[in-house]
Amino acid sequence: MFYSVLCLIFNKYSDMKWILCTLLISLSLNCFAGQQAERAILALLNMQVNAWNDGNLSSYMEGYWNSDSLVFIGKKGCTYGYEATLRNYQKAYPDKATMGQLHFSHLHFKKISRRNYMVIGAWHLQRSMGNLEGSFSLLLRKRKMHWHIIADHSS
Repeated sequence: MFYSVLCLIFNKYSDMKWILCTLLISLSLNCFAGQQAERAILALLNMQVNAWNDGNLSSYMEGYWNSDSLVFIGKKGCTYGYEATLRNYQKAYPDKATMGQLHFSHLHFKKISRRNYMVIGAWHLQRSMGNLEGSFSLLLRKRKMHWHIIADHSS
């Protein structure tokens, strides 16, 4: 049906043919770019989960923007900067047993702009000393061909 309508429009309005073709190509490319961005962001989150589960906070932090402008919002308030965020993680999770095994779930991706995404989801730490879980919202920005978390609100 849709194809038939397009053919009628193309035949009757040949001037509009190129406009419609351009529009359809543009929409297809935009959809493809969005899927590509979401796959790249999911790969970044999977890298973080693997690094966390290996007990490697330094590798886990590679997902964050290494800047004084990084913002982490947790139950104790706001932390500004990459180094301060890393120190807080090191203090709260001094060893692999304390870190446990991290799992993300219920991920929802929201494109804000070509270079900015929001990801909302749930986190769960399985630990022998007692499990922890909560929700998070991440603001990610594509900088120099790589996605980085620029703001993290985890509760």
